[in-house]
Amino acid sequence: MHMCGDIDNIIRKGEKMRLRRVHNMLIASALVCSMVVTPVFAEPSSAREEEAQLKEQKEAAQDELDDLQTELNDLISKANQLELDLIAKGEEIIQAEEDLKVAEAKKDEQYEAMKLRIKYMYESSSGTATMEKVMTSGDISSILSQAEYSQQVHEYDRDQLDEYANTVKEIEDLQDTLETERANLEELEAENEVQQKKLNETINDKKDDISNLDEMIQEAAQRAEAEEEAARQAEAARQAAAQAAQNTGGGSTTTNTGGSSSAPSYSVSTGNTVVDRAYGKMGCPYVWGATGPSTFDCSGFVGYCLTGSYSRIGTTYTFLGWPRVSNPQPGDVCTSATHCGIYIGNGQMIHAPHTGDVVKIGPVQSGMVYVRYPY
Repeated sequence: MHMCGDIDNIIRKGEKMRLRRVHNMLIASALVCSMVVTPVFAEPSSAREEEAQLKEQKEAAQDELDDLQTELNDLISKANQLELDLIAKGEEIIQAEEDLKVAEAKKDEQYEAMKLRIKYMYESSSGTATMEKVMTSGDISSILSQAEYSQQVHEYDRDQLDEYANTVKEIEDLQDTLETERANLEELEAENEVQQKKLNETINDKKDDISNLDEMIQEAAQRAEAEEEAARQAEAARQAAAQAAQNTGGGSTTTNTGGSSSAPSYSVSTGNTVVDRAYGKMGCPYVWGATGPSTFDCSGFVGYCLTGSYSRIGTTYTFLGWPRVSNPQPGDVCTSATHCGIYIGNGQMIHAPHTGDVVKIGPVQSGMVYVRYPY
């Protein structure tokens, strides 16, 4: 009985030892699997997640910026149409003023002719010369003919005077209407300019946001690279410790290329000629639609300075499409979507500002760009 109990004890101890060996083997196998099978980047690092989120924010901000830029382009196009409408309205007003002068001259001529006839008919001191002439005409037929003639003369004078008075009134009414329409267009243009200014501010803010996001994305990418590099080094150390094959990696090189465009070469002689023309029209009144020689609107003034011709070569919208320059020289054009002038150096320009003002020197306005005449 004692021997059987010893045998049982020996069997139980052996079983326990076998179980411990199996348990230790399982633990070792699990450790080896964790070292070899587990990938380096099982889940994204926190920096990579932050980078991805920032890129999504940047993409959304860029979409907003694109929408704002589209809205701004629409406003610029609208401003160009308003400018064209104002130019046309100014030309109509100029023509109406010329027509008014002609009508008034005709009215004065008619009035002088009527006075001469009245003087001739009533030069008798008694004031009855016309009546006596009628009554002494002879038979009744002659009397009636003479009376009818005198009446016709009076009616002709009145009709002519009324006709020219009506013509003058119509032209004056037309001029008032055109002035009102021009004032309304100028108000719309001012509102458009305010909207453009607000949109430009919003666009600049959005660009700043995108720029900040770019910096944050770059910082997050650098942190992610550092984390991933640390993970790679740790994995290499574990593999070396486990006598695994050494891990190798590669790199990539990105080449960024860009292009540049150059504005037409600058000519000192041409630039001085343009500036001289601008100085030569100092003090000329601003008139919508005018291209000289004694009145100008802003784009009409710039066109004259560039070409020496009293004709329009384009609007501010046209000028915005010309080659831009980063180092403006005298004779270049300062322009925005709503105004333009001739650059004369030191941040100053000569321009035709607005209705009620004259061609004069002033500072280059905020938001203007510098372009060069490409022809």
